[in-house]
Amino acid sequence: MDIDLSPFLISFKLAFLTVLILFFIGMALGYFLAFSKSKLKPVFETLLNMPMILPPSVLGFYFLVLFSPDTFINRFFHLSFAFTFEGLLIASVLFNLPFMIQPVYSALKNLPESLSEASYTLGKSKWATFIHVLLPNIKPSVLSGIVMTFAHTVGEFGVVLMIGGNIPGKTRTISIAIYNEMESLNYTKAHLYSGILLVFSFAILLILYLINQKKSRGEIG
Repeated sequence: MDIDLSPFLISFKLAFLTVLILFFIGMALGYFLAFSKSKLKPVFETLLNMPMILPPSVLGFYFLVLFSPDTFINRFFHLSFAFTFEGLLIASVLFNLPFMIQPVYSALKNLPESLSEASYTLGKSKWATFIHVLLPNIKPSVLSGIVMTFAHTVGEFGVVLMIGGNIPGKTRTISIAIYNEMESLNYTKAHLYSGILLVFSFAILLILYLINQKKSRGEIG
């Protein structure tokens, strides 16, 4: 049986780039939410977490509206993101925002204030305090955000289908490939693709739990 590996490569490429971009965005927004005193903070939290409750079809529809040729952005910059990998990446970054931000935000919020205060007392800046004091103490949460974002991106379907379509070698991810095989009644290949994705998901979650378990034992010891 011939196996087309391009859906896996596209999915992993999309997941890797999404995680890379969201790592920096997640650190910045997680820090802002954890320490901001702004009265608009609930509004920001609501907006950033909306992708977790909105149906993917709603997000996909508005992405298509935003990326359509008639919008100001496309007419002014002569850019067209609909049914392209670049558009897929933009949609994936926005759709996965909560999965990276929430673990970082929760971990920073639960750290004792004495850590930051002690660092400031020693003359460290906020940036130095975050990098050398806070970040090392939230490594498990950052790792959780990375793993969950990666895994969620690999398994995306609704937004991927609406924004990227089903272009072989360009926007056809593994979830779309499985859907194609099901529509074609090619259950053997659908089983194969699904099984590979199932093993991958199990492995990545197992690694995450083992690392967190090791971290917990180290803290107790």
